[in-house]
Amino acid sequence: MAEAHGHSRLEVNRGDIVVSSSHGAFGKPRPALVVQSDLFNPTHASVVICPITSHLLDAALFRLTISPSRENGLKIESQIMVDKIAAIRRQHIAKKIGRINEPDAASVDRALAIWLDLRPAR
Repeated sequence: MAEAHGHSRLEVNRGDIVVSSSHGAFGKPRPALVVQSDLFNPTHASVVICPITSHLLDAALFRLTISPSRENGLKIESQIMVDKIAAIRRQHIAKKIGRINEPDAASVDRALAIWLDLRPAR
């Protein structure tokens, strides 16, 4: 962990699943997927995440269903909410619980590209 302004900072990487609380979730701790580039994670005060929910919706383009595993640390089938992407203060991340697998990470990348209308540079 790195120290910043006298506070311990949890190191996170893109693809980590963390437990966080944010203002929009009324302080309720929930899992979230770190989607911010690792280039900025060590120094930036906030972290861009996609919250994860156990309330499943039929919305395959922007709610990606993932099964619980030892690797990802989730306890029940959940969905990554690409449509709820947010920046949260680093201190709102309580801990890391796991990591997303490569096939799911690729699905998140595709969903983010669609949701944010990202296109290759011309």
